Amino acid sequence: MQRNLKDYLIISAKGLAMGAADVVPGVSGGTIAFISGIYEELIETINGLELSFFSTWKKEGFKTSWKKYNLSFLTALFLGIVTSILSLAKLIKWLLNNEPLLLWGFFFGLVLASIVYIGKQITAWKPKVIITMLLAAILSYFITIAEPIASPDSNWYLMFCGFIAIIAMILPGVSGAFILLILGVYQTAINILNQLREGLVRMDFDILWQAISKIMVMGIGALVGLKLFSKVLNWMFKHHHNITLAILTGFMIGSLNKLWPWKKVISWRTNSEGLQVPFIEKSIFPTQFDGDIKIIWVLFFIALGFLLILVLERLSEKKTN
Repeated sequence: MQRNLKDYLIISAKGLAMGAADVVPGVSGGTIAFISGIYEELIETINGLELSFFSTWKKEGFKTSWKKYNLSFLTALFLGIVTSILSLAKLIKWLLNNEPLLLWGFFFGLVLASIVYIGKQITAWKPKVIITMLLAAILSYFITIAEPIASPDSNWYLMFCGFIAIIAMILPGVSGAFILLILGVYQTAINILNQLREGLVRMDFDILWQAISKIMVMGIGALVGLKLFSKVLNWMFKHHHNITLAILTGFMIGSLNKLWPWKKVISWRTNSEGLQVPFIEKSIFPTQFDGDIKIIWVLFFIALGFLLILVLERLSEKKTN
């Protein structure tokens, strides 16, 4: 596929959105990839990465090898993701602390429209497709209400968490950050990112190495999970397209429980800054909410998120035509 600089800037912008989504427990970067039209290319590109890259490099040159494995696409996308995680995380954190209802409302509308968008791509609504969707929705729902567990501070556990979280991050409807929260290492991951940022700003190599070493441990697990799961997804898309779309749609339906703006806090946790923030929450009706329900504004942002997907869909269809 021939792309110019503008195309790669757009891909990086989609990476920015994916990175911002992955920081928030409950929002999936995979969902953003799907609705922005790059999901299948991402999975296929990751699946195609092999050690044969080096042999191709040796025989045909670096430029040919780079192009063959679509690395310009991956580089542009992951640059956006990393930039977003290191910079926009502060904005997401501020919105979560100061305007959580509006932020969750926007994400709820985003995913709600995504369900319609992905569901429309299912070409045959056979019983097995419907049953698969229902089972995926039930599984996703139970993930959103799962009680977090305490985590041991071992490298093996961090590696395991990286393996599980990356699978969730590329699977629409399941949040990698929320999986980390369930596994008890979300705060650890945020601390590592803050440590990395602090080390870079202060040029303190001791702090920087501590952060990088932990990231490398989680990264090993993430790379293994990414490679193995991308093979499964790529095979599913090629051989069971409708079933795969049904699973993804079901996961997104189940995730709506986590994105519902009005919640009752069951228990609290201490975040990386030593502040008490909600840990376990239960979805409730707006009339049961303790505080200003901001119903008009929340509905506005739900509609805004929904309309954003419709616009992206129309733009995608226009580009395809």
